[in-house]
Amino acid sequence: MQKKMILASASPRRKALLSQLGICFTVDPSDSEENADINMPPDAVAVALAEKKAMKVALRYNEGIVIGADTIVVINDKILGKPQDAEQAMEMLSLLSGRWHFVYTGIALVDAETRRRIKDYEVSKVKFKNLSEREIKNYIRTGEPFDKAGAYGIQGRGSLFVEKIEGCYYNIVGLPLFKLNALFSKFGIEIL
Repeated sequence: MQKKMILASASPRRKALLSQLGICFTVDPSDSEENADINMPPDAVAVALAEKKAMKVALRYNEGIVIGADTIVVINDKILGKPQDAEQAMEMLSLLSGRWHFVYTGIALVDAETRRRIKDYEVSKVKFKNLSEREIKNYIRTGEPFDKAGAYGIQGRGSLFVEKIEGCYYNIVGLPLFKLNALFSKFGIEIL
């Protein structure tokens, strides 16, 4: 029998990615604070945030596998979270313009019954084209940057800025499906 799946995220992108795999799941967003020790390496930050989200939700259940994920954008060892306002989005996009950066997604699976945890991360490299100030301002006016790490969404209009990627596309969207499937297998869960 398949275990109940709980997605500890309100992200429409993560919901869509899980749905495309044909997984039946419920959504129960975590309200944990998205802060971690910035002195940790980026992969550890992403994993710690994902685990914090998954554990907070797992405490509400007696059974099921809770899926927590957190995506961060890193350039020059600086972590870019979600922009708070248009000015911060402008700063982030200007910083990314014409340069490579890294996208890390931490994933944590927690068995709500046993509290057993499995966690890992994925990293992808993204190269932005050179952006004009006008392009950045027009993009910010769409509203797309505000709920996304690094102030852009590769699956939306932000895709127009992406010159090339190295690594997992789904990681950049917010849920690396290959890595997620590998973690599921450690719990004895087979998607196919």
